[in-house]
Amino acid sequence: MGVQDCAGVEGVEGVEGVDATEAVELDELDRGVVHALQIHPRAPWTLVGEVLGVNPVTAARRWQRLEAAGLAWVTAYPRLSDPRIVVTGIVEVDTEPGAAEDVARAFAKDPSVPNIKLTAGGRDLVAAVQARSLDELARLTTSLFRGTPGVRVTRTHVYTGAPTEGSRWRLRSLDEAQVARVEASVPPASRPAPRTEARWDDLDARLLELLSVDGRMSLRDLSAATGTSLTTLRRRMQSLLASRLSLRCDLARPLSGWPLSAVYFASVPGQHVEQTTRVLAGVREVRSCAITAGPYNLVIDVWLRDLRDVHAFEAHLARKIPHLTVADRSVVLRTFKHMGRLLDHDGHCIGVVPLRTSEIPAARG
Repeated sequence: MGVQDCAGVEGVEGVEGVDATEAVELDELDRGVVHALQIHPRAPWTLVGEVLGVNPVTAARRWQRLEAAGLAWVTAYPRLSDPRIVVTGIVEVDTEPGAAEDVARAFAKDPSVPNIKLTAGGRDLVAAVQARSLDELARLTTSLFRGTPGVRVTRTHVYTGAPTEGSRWRLRSLDEAQVARVEASVPPASRPAPRTEARWDDLDARLLELLSVDGRMSLRDLSAATGTSLTTLRRRMQSLLASRLSLRCDLARPLSGWPLSAVYFASVPGQHVEQTTRVLAGVREVRSCAITAGPYNLVIDVWLRDLRDVHAFEAHLARKIPHLTVADRSVVLRTFKHMGRLLDHDGHCIGVVPLRTSEIPAARG
C-alpha cells in the first residue's frame, strides 16, 4: 500500500460526492462535527446527528466535505503509551545547508517515520521514528539517516512514556451536555494483559494500514479489504481498539485558531516528572508531551497563536512549574508529515503514507 490520496476515502450511503477543490470554511456545524469525532472518532452518524440536532446524512456530508478537502481526518496508530506495542524515538536532524526540505521529503516516504517537522533553532528537522523494539529502532535510525543524502548529524531521544498526546486536544465547540452525550458512547479502553497479546499478526498489520488511511472505514469495508468474515473482523477490531490502537480526529492547524507550532526540549528532576506531566496535560497550548531518555527528559509540542507567544509561553511554564528548565526550543516552520498524513504549506492533507508495524512486511493492494 503506497501513498494514498487524502480525498480518496469511501463516502457513506446516501451522501453524494464532494468536489475536493471546492473552497471550504468551517461554520459552527462543521466545528461541532469535528469536536464530536475528536471525542469519539468512530461515532455513528446517528449519534453525531442527534447530538448536533441535524439529520445524520447532513452530519456525514459535512464530514465528507472536510475530509475531501484535506481539512480534517480520522486516523489510527499504535498506542504510544505502551512500549510493548511501539517504541518511539524523537530524532533531531542537522542537515547540510539547503538540504533540509529534500531530507524531509525523503523521510516522508518511509512508513516508520510518522511525523516530520522543519524547524528553526538548534536543529533543522524533528522527526519521530516508530519500531517494535529498541533493536529495531536502532536499525531503522541507522539505515534511514545514514542512507539519506544531506543528513549531517542526528540525535535520538527514546520515549519512555507518552502521558499526553494529540488525540486529547479538543475544539471546544460542543456544550457540556453534548460532550457528555458523546463521551458516554465511547468504548472503554484497556491495556493488553500478557506480553504475547502485544504481538501483531498479519491481520493486525493490515487493519493498522487501512485504519491509518481512514479511521472511520466501515466494518463491512474492512472485512472485504482483509478477506475476513464480519464476525471475526468485529471481534478483532474490538480487541485492537481496546488495547493496541489509538484513534484521533485531526484538523488542519490553521483552522484550529492556533496557527503556530513550537517544540520545547526541557528537563525536570526525576522525582517531579509525574507531577509535571499532569500539570502539562492541563495546559491548553500543550499538544503532546513525551518523557524521553537523553539530555532532556521532556519534549513538549505546543500550539500557539502568535510568534511572540514562543517566549511568553515559556515564561508561563516557568511560573506554573518552577522546577522545569527549558534547555532549548524550536519554532516549526512547516509540518511535512503528521501521523502518516502528508501536509502542504497550509497544513492541509494532500496524501497518506499508511502506518504499519515494521516487523511485518507491508500488505499490498
